[in-house]
Amino acid sequence: MLSTLGAGAAVASLLLAGSASPTTPARLGDEPPTGKITITVATVNGSGCRPGSAAVAIAPDNTAFTVTYSEYLAQAGGSSKPTDARKNCQIALNVHVPQGFTYAIARADYRGYASLAPGAKGMEQANYYFQGQQETARKSHSFAGPYDNNWQTSDETDIDALVYAPCGEERYFNINTELRVDGKSADPRATSFMAMDSTDGSINTLYHFAWKQCPARR
Repeated sequence: MLSTLGAGAAVASLLLAGSASPTTPARLGDEPPTGKITITVATVNGSGCRPGSAAVAIAPDNTAFTVTYSEYLAQAGGSSKPTDARKNCQIALNVHVPQGFTYAIARADYRGYASLAPGAKGMEQANYYFQGQQETARKSHSFAGPYDNNWQTSDETDIDALVYAPCGEERYFNINTELRVDGKSADPRATSFMAMDSTDGSINTLYHFAWKQCPARR
């Protein structure tokens, strides 16, 4: 996070650590497998996440996984550069699940902290897809200043619209996210920002699995 925002970042982490509670995982389809699941970051690129700045962790009950960013922030105003106003991140995850199971993403919860001056606007948007399959619709969420607090958005997929990974095939799971800040209508001396990063793991995005057993092979 930029040095001019160090104090705000520390407050953001403390506030979120004290106020956010885990979202109840979506329970769709079959029960989660009990076998081991591994997820590794295959590739990461974008102006909001240099290599090594994104980490993945799996929930102990195999219902979800988290992605934590350490340098994901968009800002406008003050001494910001024009290129600071839009940040994006594209991650390809290598997901290994127990044999006989496949998964979809039922819901994605995005979290962060925003400080928007009066007149400034912020936006978060995201989509995801399996390698070789069509991308999901990009869903966006807007925020308007004055705003100085944690933020959270959720993108949920109807059960009949879930897209499952092909059974018996290994496909990268791709996540595309973006943060934007528009300070054109705000005091140009005021710095506004939207962050989706964390130095202590307290701010992360949460992806809820929907599980399904694959048909038995003949």
